[in-house]
Amino acid sequence: MIGVGEAFAPRYAEARRRFLEGCAAAGLAVQSHVHPLHGRDGEELALDVALDGAPDAQALLIVSSGCHGIEGHCGSGVQVFALHDAEWRELARDRGVAVLYLHALNPHGFSHGRRVTQENVDLNRNFLDFSKPLPVNAAYASLHALLLPETWPPTVVNQAEIDALIAREGLDFYQAAVSRGQYQYADGLFYGGAAPTWSNRTVREVLRTHAGRARCVGWIDIHTGLGPNGIGERIFACRDDAAAYARANAWWGAPGAPVTSMYDGSSTSAFLTGLMAFALEEECPQAEYTAIALEYGTEPMLEVMSALRGDHWLHRHPGAPAELAQAIRARMMAAFYSDTDAWRGQVISQARQAMFQAADGLSPSFSGRGQG
Repeated sequence: MIGVGEAFAPRYAEARRRFLEGCAAAGLAVQSHVHPLHGRDGEELALDVALDGAPDAQALLIVSSGCHGIEGHCGSGVQVFALHDAEWRELARDRGVAVLYLHALNPHGFSHGRRVTQENVDLNRNFLDFSKPLPVNAAYASLHALLLPETWPPTVVNQAEIDALIAREGLDFYQAAVSRGQYQYADGLFYGGAAPTWSNRTVREVLRTHAGRARCVGWIDIHTGLGPNGIGERIFACRDDAAAYARANAWWGAPGAPVTSMYDGSSTSAFLTGLMAFALEEECPQAEYTAIALEYGTEPMLEVMSALRGDHWLHRHPGAPAELAQAIRARMMAAFYSDTDAWRGQVISQARQAMFQAADGLSPSFSGRGQG
Protein backbone atom coordinates (compact mmCIF):
# COMPACT_ATOMS: atom_id res chain seq x y z
CA MET A 1 0.00 0.00 0.00
CA ILE A 2 1.20 3.52 -0.73
CA GLY A 3 0.09 6.79 0.77
CA VAL A 4 -2.76 8.65 -0.90
CA GLY A 5 -0.54 11.59 -1.76
CA GLU A 6 2.00 9.33 -3.49
CA ALA A 7 -0.60 8.15 -6.00
CA PHE A 8 -1.26 11.56 -7.57
CA ALA A 9 1.05 13.57 -9.82
CA PRO A 10 1.10 17.20 -10.99
CA ARG A 11 2.16 16.47 -14.59
CA TYR A 12 1.26 13.80 -17.14
CA ALA A 13 4.79 12.39 -17.48
CA GLU A 14 5.03 11.84 -13.73
CA ALA A 15 1.54 10.33 -13.60
CA ARG A 16 2.46 7.91 -16.37
CA ARG A 17 5.70 6.97 -14.62
CA ARG A 18 3.84 6.21 -11.39
CA PHE A 19 1.26 4.13 -13.26
CA LEU A 20 3.91 2.10 -15.09
CA GLU A 21 5.82 1.56 -11.84
CA GLY A 22 2.61 0.46 -10.15
CA CYS A 23 2.00 -2.07 -12.91
CA ALA A 24 5.54 -3.38 -12.56
CA ALA A 25 5.15 -3.71 -8.79
CA ALA A 26 1.91 -5.62 -9.33
CA GLY A 27 3.53 -7.89 -11.92
CA LEU A 28 1.29 -6.68 -14.72
CA ALA A 29 2.28 -6.37 -18.36
CA VAL A 30 1.50 -3.03 -20.03
CA GLN A 31 0.39 -2.51 -23.60
CA SER A 32 1.19 1.05 -24.68
CA HIS A 33 -0.70 2.61 -27.56
CA VAL A 34 1.67 5.42 -28.49
CA HIS A 35 0.11 8.71 -29.57
CA PRO A 36 1.33 10.27 -32.84
CA LEU A 37 2.21 13.57 -31.15
CA HIS A 38 4.38 14.51 -28.18
CA GLY A 39 3.51 16.11 -24.88
CA ARG A 40 3.93 19.61 -23.58
CA ASP A 41 7.49 18.87 -22.46
CA GLY A 42 8.34 16.73 -25.49
CA GLU A 43 7.54 13.48 -23.71
CA GLU A 44 6.04 10.38 -25.29
CA LEU A 45 2.27 10.15 -25.00
CA ALA A 46 0.33 6.90 -24.78
CA LEU A 47 -2.85 5.20 -23.74
CA ASP A 48 -1.38 2.57 -21.41
CA VAL A 49 -3.39 -0.59 -20.81
CA ALA A 50 -2.89 -3.16 -18.05
CA LEU A 51 -4.99 -6.24 -17.29
CA ASP A 52 -5.05 -7.63 -13.75
CA GLY A 53 -6.61 -11.06 -14.12
CA ALA A 54 -7.27 -13.75 -16.67
CA PRO A 55 -7.53 -12.66 -20.33
CA ASP A 56 -10.53 -14.95 -20.77
CA ALA A 57 -12.35 -13.86 -17.59
CA GLN A 58 -16.11 -13.78 -18.02
CA ALA A 59 -16.42 -10.82 -15.64
CA LEU A 60 -14.40 -7.70 -16.40
CA LEU A 61 -14.20 -4.32 -14.66
CA ILE A 62 -12.77 -1.39 -16.62
CA VAL A 63 -11.32 1.53 -14.64
CA SER A 64 -10.36 4.41 -16.93
CA SER A 65 -8.78 7.83 -16.55
CA GLY A 66 -8.19 10.93 -18.63
CA CYS A 67 -11.14 10.80 -21.03
CA HIS A 68 -11.10 14.57 -20.55
CA GLY A 69 -7.32 15.05 -20.52
CA ILE A 70 -6.71 17.31 -17.54
CA GLU A 71 -9.16 15.25 -15.45
CA GLY A 72 -6.59 12.47 -15.67
CA HIS A 73 -4.74 13.82 -12.63
CA CYS A 74 -7.60 12.49 -10.53
CA GLY A 75 -8.23 9.23 -12.37
CA SER A 76 -4.55 8.34 -12.60
CA GLY A 77 -4.25 8.73 -8.83
CA VAL A 78 -7.12 6.27 -8.34
CA GLN A 79 -5.50 3.76 -10.68
CA VAL A 80 -2.03 4.03 -9.14
CA PHE A 81 -3.44 3.59 -5.64
CA ALA A 82 -5.44 0.55 -6.79
CA LEU A 83 -2.35 -1.12 -8.26
CA HIS A 84 -0.69 -0.96 -4.82
CA ASP A 85 -3.85 -1.96 -2.91
CA ALA A 86 -3.41 -5.62 -1.96
CA GLU A 87 -6.85 -5.88 -0.37
CA TRP A 88 -8.54 -4.60 -3.52
CA ARG A 89 -6.60 -6.90 -5.82
CA GLU A 90 -7.32 -9.92 -3.63
CA LEU A 91 -11.04 -9.14 -3.52
CA ALA A 92 -11.26 -8.83 -7.32
CA ARG A 93 -9.48 -12.18 -7.70
CA ASP A 94 -11.76 -13.84 -5.15
CA ARG A 95 -14.81 -12.55 -7.04
CA GLY A 96 -13.46 -13.90 -10.34
CA VAL A 97 -13.27 -10.37 -11.77
CA ALA A 98 -10.46 -9.25 -14.06
CA VAL A 99 -9.64 -5.53 -13.90
CA LEU A 100 -8.62 -3.57 -16.98
CA TYR A 101 -6.89 -0.25 -16.33
CA LEU A 102 -6.97 2.29 -19.16
CA HIS A 103 -4.54 5.06 -18.22
CA ALA A 104 -4.86 8.39 -20.05
CA LEU A 105 -7.53 7.82 -22.67
CA ASN A 106 -6.69 11.29 -23.97
CA PRO A 107 -2.97 11.64 -23.21
CA HIS A 108 -2.53 14.75 -25.35
CA GLY A 109 -5.09 16.72 -23.35
CA PHE A 110 -3.66 15.32 -20.10
CA SER A 111 -0.15 16.49 -20.91
CA HIS A 112 -1.13 19.88 -22.32
CA GLY A 113 -3.53 20.70 -19.47
CA ARG A 114 -6.59 20.72 -21.71
CA ARG A 115 -9.85 18.85 -21.50
CA VAL A 116 -10.01 18.13 -25.24
CA THR A 117 -7.95 16.03 -27.66
CA GLN A 118 -5.40 17.39 -30.12
CA GLU A 119 -8.32 17.80 -32.54
CA ASN A 120 -10.04 20.13 -30.03
CA VAL A 121 -12.63 17.37 -29.59
CA ASP A 122 -14.45 16.45 -26.40
CA LEU A 123 -13.81 12.70 -26.44
CA ASN A 124 -17.00 11.98 -24.50
CA ARG A 125 -19.05 13.55 -27.31
CA ASN A 126 -17.17 11.79 -30.13
CA PHE A 127 -18.73 8.32 -30.13
CA LEU A 128 -21.30 8.74 -32.88
CA ASP A 129 -21.98 7.20 -36.28
CA PHE A 130 -20.41 9.90 -38.44
CA SER A 131 -21.98 8.44 -41.59
CA LYS A 132 -25.32 9.77 -40.34
CA PRO A 133 -26.48 13.37 -39.84
CA LEU A 134 -24.95 14.78 -36.68
CA PRO A 135 -26.95 16.36 -33.86
CA VAL A 136 -27.56 20.09 -34.13
CA ASN A 137 -27.22 22.14 -30.96
CA ALA A 138 -29.04 25.33 -31.91
CA ALA A 139 -28.73 26.74 -28.41
CA TYR A 140 -24.95 26.52 -28.53
CA ALA A 141 -24.90 28.14 -31.97
CA SER A 142 -26.65 31.17 -30.52
CA LEU A 143 -23.95 31.45 -27.81
CA HIS A 144 -20.73 30.56 -29.62
CA ALA A 145 -19.53 34.11 -30.28
CA LEU A 146 -20.49 35.20 -26.77
CA LEU A 147 -18.61 32.31 -25.15
CA LEU A 148 -15.40 32.93 -27.08
CA PRO A 149 -14.87 36.70 -27.27
CA GLU A 150 -11.90 38.30 -28.99
CA THR A 151 -10.34 39.47 -25.72
CA TRP A 152 -9.62 37.73 -22.42
CA PRO A 153 -10.54 38.26 -19.67
CA PRO A 154 -14.02 39.01 -21.04
CA THR A 155 -15.16 42.58 -21.15
CA VAL A 156 -17.73 43.87 -18.70
CA VAL A 157 -20.23 43.98 -21.55
CA ASN A 158 -19.59 40.33 -22.48
CA GLN A 159 -19.98 39.15 -18.89
CA ALA A 160 -23.14 41.21 -18.49
CA GLU A 161 -24.66 39.52 -21.54
CA ILE A 162 -23.95 36.07 -20.12
CA ASP A 163 -25.31 37.06 -16.72
CA ALA A 164 -28.46 38.39 -18.39
CA LEU A 165 -28.87 35.16 -20.37
CA ILE A 166 -28.62 33.06 -17.20
CA ALA A 167 -31.07 35.34 -15.38
CA ARG A 168 -33.50 35.08 -18.28
CA GLU A 169 -33.20 31.40 -19.27
CA GLY A 170 -31.83 29.79 -16.13
CA LEU A 171 -28.55 28.14 -15.18
CA ASP A 172 -29.72 24.71 -16.35
CA PHE A 173 -30.37 26.08 -19.85
CA TYR A 174 -26.90 27.64 -19.97
CA GLN A 175 -25.18 24.45 -18.82
CA ALA A 176 -27.11 22.25 -21.26
CA ALA A 177 -26.60 24.60 -24.21
CA VAL A 178 -22.86 24.77 -23.66
CA SER A 179 -22.02 21.23 -22.52
CA ARG A 180 -24.43 18.92 -24.35
CA GLY A 181 -22.09 18.62 -27.31
CA GLN A 182 -22.00 20.46 -30.61
CA TYR A 183 -20.76 19.49 -34.07
CA GLN A 184 -20.81 22.73 -36.02
CA TYR A 185 -17.96 24.80 -34.52
CA ALA A 186 -14.60 23.03 -34.68
CA ASP A 187 -12.94 25.72 -32.55
CA GLY A 188 -15.76 25.83 -30.03
CA LEU A 189 -16.47 24.37 -26.62
CA PHE A 190 -17.61 20.75 -26.23
CA TYR A 191 -17.02 20.06 -29.93
CA GLY A 192 -17.81 16.43 -30.75
CA GLY A 193 -15.78 16.26 -33.94
CA ALA A 194 -16.42 15.40 -37.58
CA ALA A 195 -14.83 11.93 -37.42
CA PRO A 196 -13.55 9.48 -34.81
CA THR A 197 -10.47 10.83 -33.02
CA TRP A 198 -7.25 8.91 -32.38
CA SER A 199 -8.47 8.26 -28.84
CA ASN A 200 -11.84 7.01 -30.10
CA ARG A 201 -10.23 4.56 -32.51
CA THR A 202 -7.72 3.37 -29.93
CA VAL A 203 -10.34 2.85 -27.21
CA ARG A 204 -12.38 0.72 -29.61
CA GLU A 205 -9.33 -1.39 -30.43
CA VAL A 206 -8.63 -1.92 -26.72
CA LEU A 207 -12.24 -2.92 -26.04
CA ARG A 208 -12.25 -5.46 -28.87
CA THR A 209 -8.98 -6.94 -27.62
CA HIS A 210 -9.69 -7.12 -23.91
CA ALA A 211 -13.48 -7.20 -23.55
CA GLY A 212 -14.38 -9.23 -26.61
CA ARG A 213 -14.79 -12.46 -24.64
CA ALA A 214 -16.28 -11.19 -21.40
CA ARG A 215 -19.91 -11.97 -20.63
CA CYS A 216 -20.39 -9.16 -18.10
CA VAL A 217 -18.50 -5.86 -18.11
CA GLY A 218 -18.56 -3.04 -15.58
CA TRP A 219 -16.99 0.33 -16.34
CA ILE A 220 -16.00 3.12 -13.96
CA ASP A 221 -14.81 6.15 -15.93
CA ILE A 222 -13.34 8.80 -13.62
CA HIS A 223 -14.15 12.49 -14.19
CA THR A 224 -13.95 15.81 -12.37
CA GLY A 225 -15.54 19.23 -12.60
CA LEU A 226 -19.21 18.84 -11.66
CA GLY A 227 -20.89 18.93 -8.27
CA PRO A 228 -19.85 19.76 -4.70
CA ASN A 229 -16.13 19.68 -3.97
CA GLY A 230 -14.87 16.19 -3.20
CA ILE A 231 -18.19 14.41 -3.74
CA GLY A 232 -18.06 11.55 -6.25
CA GLU A 233 -21.41 11.43 -8.02
CA ARG A 234 -22.19 8.08 -9.66
CA ILE A 235 -23.71 9.01 -13.03
CA PHE A 236 -25.32 6.31 -15.16
CA ALA A 237 -23.35 6.07 -18.41
CA CYS A 238 -25.16 3.42 -20.46
CA ARG A 239 -27.84 3.93 -23.06
CA ASP A 240 -31.32 4.66 -21.73
CA ASP A 241 -32.07 1.08 -20.67
CA ALA A 242 -34.13 0.24 -17.60
CA ALA A 243 -32.37 -3.08 -16.93
CA ALA A 244 -28.92 -1.49 -17.07
CA TYR A 245 -30.03 1.33 -14.79
CA ALA A 246 -31.44 -1.22 -12.32
CA ARG A 247 -28.08 -3.02 -12.30
CA ALA A 248 -26.21 0.22 -11.76
CA ASN A 249 -28.39 1.02 -8.78
CA ALA A 250 -28.04 -2.50 -7.39
CA TRP A 251 -24.26 -2.13 -7.52
CA TRP A 252 -23.65 1.50 -6.69
CA GLY A 253 -26.88 2.97 -5.35
CA ALA A 254 -27.75 3.52 -1.70
CA PRO A 255 -31.00 4.18 0.17
CA GLY A 256 -31.98 7.74 -0.62
CA ALA A 257 -28.98 8.14 -2.95
CA PRO A 258 -29.61 6.33 -6.23
CA VAL A 259 -27.25 6.42 -9.17
CA THR A 260 -28.07 9.63 -11.01
CA SER A 261 -29.04 9.82 -14.66
CA MET A 262 -28.95 12.40 -17.42
CA TYR A 263 -32.06 10.76 -18.82
CA ASP A 264 -34.34 11.74 -15.95
CA GLY A 265 -32.62 15.00 -15.00
CA SER A 266 -31.33 13.72 -11.64
CA SER A 267 -27.66 14.18 -12.55
CA THR A 268 -25.54 17.32 -12.31
CA SER A 269 -24.69 16.54 -15.94
CA ALA A 270 -26.85 17.79 -18.79
CA PHE A 271 -28.12 15.35 -21.42
CA LEU A 272 -25.08 14.52 -23.56
CA THR A 273 -24.50 13.12 -27.04
CA GLY A 274 -21.80 10.70 -28.25
CA LEU A 275 -20.82 9.08 -24.93
CA MET A 276 -17.72 6.87 -24.87
CA ALA A 277 -19.40 4.02 -22.96
CA PHE A 278 -21.69 3.42 -25.96
CA ALA A 279 -18.66 1.98 -27.76
CA LEU A 280 -18.69 -1.04 -25.46
CA GLU A 281 -22.10 -2.07 -26.73
CA GLU A 282 -20.94 -1.60 -30.32
CA GLU A 283 -17.55 -3.33 -30.07
CA CYS A 284 -18.51 -6.08 -27.59
CA PRO A 285 -22.15 -6.98 -28.31
CA GLN A 286 -21.80 -10.29 -26.46
CA ALA A 287 -21.38 -8.52 -23.11
CA GLU A 288 -23.94 -7.20 -20.68
CA TYR A 289 -22.43 -3.90 -19.59
CA THR A 290 -23.03 -1.55 -16.69
CA ALA A 291 -21.21 1.78 -16.63
CA ILE A 292 -20.95 4.91 -14.55
CA ALA A 293 -18.99 8.11 -14.70
CA LEU A 294 -17.59 8.74 -11.22
CA GLU A 295 -17.69 12.54 -11.24
CA TYR A 296 -15.83 14.44 -8.51
CA GLY A 297 -16.75 18.04 -7.76
CA THR A 298 -14.10 20.75 -7.70
CA GLU A 299 -15.37 24.33 -8.09
CA PRO A 300 -18.80 25.87 -8.80
CA MET A 301 -20.10 25.16 -12.28
CA LEU A 302 -19.83 28.75 -13.51
CA GLU A 303 -16.19 28.88 -12.42
CA VAL A 304 -15.49 25.67 -14.32
CA MET A 305 -17.26 27.02 -17.42
CA SER A 306 -15.24 30.22 -17.23
CA ALA A 307 -12.00 28.24 -16.97
CA LEU A 308 -12.97 26.29 -20.08
CA ARG A 309 -13.77 29.47 -21.97
CA GLY A 310 -10.34 30.85 -21.07
CA ASP A 311 -8.63 27.64 -22.18
CA HIS A 312 -10.34 27.73 -25.56
CA TRP A 313 -9.50 31.41 -25.94
CA LEU A 314 -5.85 30.64 -25.26
CA HIS A 315 -5.89 27.81 -27.81
CA ARG A 316 -7.16 30.30 -30.39
CA HIS A 317 -4.58 32.92 -29.31
CA PRO A 318 -1.28 31.02 -28.84
CA GLY A 319 0.66 34.29 -28.84
CA ALA A 320 -1.02 35.53 -25.65
CA PRO A 321 1.25 37.15 -23.04
CA ALA A 322 3.05 34.57 -20.92
CA GLU A 323 1.61 35.83 -17.66
CA LEU A 324 -1.96 35.61 -18.97
CA ALA A 325 -1.37 32.14 -20.43
CA GLN A 326 0.02 30.94 -17.11
CA ALA A 327 -3.00 32.30 -15.23
CA ILE A 328 -5.41 30.59 -17.65
CA ARG A 329 -3.62 27.25 -17.28
CA ALA A 330 -3.56 27.54 -13.49
CA ARG A 331 -7.28 28.24 -13.47
CA MET A 332 -7.91 25.17 -15.63
CA MET A 333 -5.99 23.00 -13.19
CA ALA A 334 -7.94 24.33 -10.22
CA ALA A 335 -11.21 23.72 -12.07
CA PHE A 336 -10.47 20.02 -12.57
CA TYR A 337 -8.10 19.08 -9.75
CA SER A 338 -8.33 20.27 -6.16
CA ASP A 339 -4.75 20.13 -4.95
CA THR A 340 -5.44 19.30 -1.29
CA ASP A 341 -4.89 16.20 0.81
CA ALA A 342 -8.53 16.29 1.92
CA TRP A 343 -9.81 16.19 -1.67
CA ARG A 344 -7.42 13.43 -2.69
CA GLY A 345 -8.48 11.40 0.34
CA GLN A 346 -12.13 11.74 -0.60
CA VAL A 347 -11.35 10.72 -4.17
CA ILE A 348 -9.58 7.52 -3.12
CA SER A 349 -12.10 6.45 -0.48
CA GLN A 350 -15.09 6.87 -2.79
CA ALA A 351 -13.41 5.30 -5.81
CA ARG A 352 -12.28 2.35 -3.74
CA GLN A 353 -15.83 1.83 -2.50
CA ALA A 354 -17.20 1.99 -6.04
CA MET A 355 -14.64 -0.55 -7.26
CA PHE A 356 -15.41 -2.97 -4.42
CA GLN A 357 -19.11 -2.61 -5.21
CA ALA A 358 -18.51 -3.26 -8.90
CA ALA A 359 -16.53 -6.41 -8.16
CA ASP A 360 -19.41 -7.67 -6.00
CA GLY A 361 -21.88 -6.78 -8.74
CA LEU A 362 -19.90 -8.61 -11.41
CA SER A 363 -19.46 -11.70 -9.25
CA PRO A 364 -21.70 -14.60 -10.35
CA SER A 365 -22.81 -15.03 -6.73
CA PHE A 366 -24.14 -11.46 -6.44
CA SER A 367 -27.93 -11.60 -6.64
CA GLY A 368 -28.22 -8.01 -7.90
CA ARG A 369 -26.47 -8.73 -11.20
CA GLY A 370 -28.64 -9.37 -14.23
CA GLN A 371 -27.86 -12.66 -15.96
CA GLY A 372 -28.06 -11.29 -19.51
